[in-house]
Amino acid sequence: MDVDSPKLLQNFILPLQIGNVTLKSRVLQSPLSGVTDLVFRRLVRRYATDSMLYTEMISATDLHHMKALPKLMEIDRHETPISIQLFDCRPDFLAEAAQKAVLEGSDTVDINMGCPVNKITKKGGGSSLLRQPELAAQIVRSVVESVDIPVTVKTRIGWDDNEITILDFAKRMEDAGAKMITVHARTRSQGYTGNAKWEWIRKVKEVLSIPVIANGDIFSVEAAIACLEQTGADGVMCSRGTLGYPFLVGQVDHFLKTGERLPDPTPIECLQVAKEHLQGLWDYKGIRGIRQSRKHMTWYARGFAGAAVLRDRLCRIESLQEGMDCLDGAIEEIAIL
Repeated sequence: MDVDSPKLLQNFILPLQIGNVTLKSRVLQSPLSGVTDLVFRRLVRRYATDSMLYTEMISATDLHHMKALPKLMEIDRHETPISIQLFDCRPDFLAEAAQKAVLEGSDTVDINMGCPVNKITKKGGGSSLLRQPELAAQIVRSVVESVDIPVTVKTRIGWDDNEITILDFAKRMEDAGAKMITVHARTRSQGYTGNAKWEWIRKVKEVLSIPVIANGDIFSVEAAIACLEQTGADGVMCSRGTLGYPFLVGQVDHFLKTGERLPDPTPIECLQVAKEHLQGLWDYKGIRGIRQSRKHMTWYARGFAGAAVLRDRLCRIESLQEGMDCLDGAIEEIAIL
């Protein structure tokens, strides 16, 4: 793959500074609800040794009322750099939750102000904070005052096409003490439909002095490079492109550092990683992990003859052995072809 801007690659060899945290990679793995648990992050880390990883988002209210920390908040001391993502609309609860995140070993605390899901926005969290910029700023200030690690924000460009408020909102977050902002270039009303409006990320970059990370429609190395060229962002965050494909963050990072495009994994290599993922979920969560694995396994099963049939079987597995048998059978069939 050719890149017409050698300067772009030169810039991305440099570390990314988030407050007092220095990252050796400008490619980040997005927090994804129901996806970025400890098992998945270990797979991403294998291919992206320097990238910042994120936990699934965690409710500060739930943490306040729990006697023990949930598995969602469990991190491996060896998986740094790692950030725990929190959501809520209560500044005091978020400050308390951030302190717990520090004790768990989080390198930064990320506040979710972009989730479009109704059950989150109806409670005042996620992207609903785009409509409450003063409260959002109060939240950031409270969390910043409560911890000595960098506080970051992940958000969207606005509520809908008639209410794109990201420029004012992002500046308020910076003024409140946020050390980095990740912008998913869609509105809340878009959800995950339509195209990401990358032009707004460039506009955010022009008004802020803190790092701006681009997010949205990063499904390949080529898309990541195009996004960075168009936005001038300080880094890129991979989200849905990593579903069933924990290789992507590492592929983008490798290209930015070397200019070399790593070969894509073969279908057999993908299914071998799927087996590791399935085994990891069983070991970590038992039967609940098997139920959760169904969606992951179907994401891995794509891009080869017989993938549709395999997906249909994998989405109904009831045990570790059943899943392994499905995957082993598919690997044997591919090897024969």
